[in-house]
Amino acid sequence: MGVVVNPREWWSQKRKELETRRPGCDFMIPSVVETPLDPKEKQLLDKIAQDKRSKASQCTEEGLKAGVKAASIAAVVSAIPTLIIARTVPWAKANLNYTGQALVISAATIASYFIVAEQTILECSRKASYAASVEREQAAARSEAA
Repeated sequence: MGVVVNPREWWSQKRKELETRRPGCDFMIPSVVETPLDPKEKQLLDKIAQDKRSKASQCTEEGLKAGVKAASIAAVVSAIPTLIIARTVPWAKANLNYTGQALVISAATIASYFIVAEQTILECSRKASYAASVEREQAAARSEAA
């Protein structure tokens, strides 16, 4: 057995071998892509995927806005004391050159951006997931009532 050059061809060949050994007894569950769909099911799956993409882009935009807002506040809040201390405290005068001051300010700014953006994206996706589950439950209740 050598190195597999094309895994997709290797896997399809392996599946054919398994199918010829035991017809109708496939140990793998076919994915949605492999199963033939009627046009209504395909349209429904496309709509669900499009909704997920739009919600993901909306959550990403919200995270970006919140992250930039937090980063700008953190830049000001960390820059003022850093610059004052670098000019008044003797140890800081001797040891913090301009590069060191910039690193202190940018570290606080970058950290606040990523922390706030991640929290906002997770919060938004959690809300969207909850809303989708409530919507599915309501649809199931309506279909049972009908």
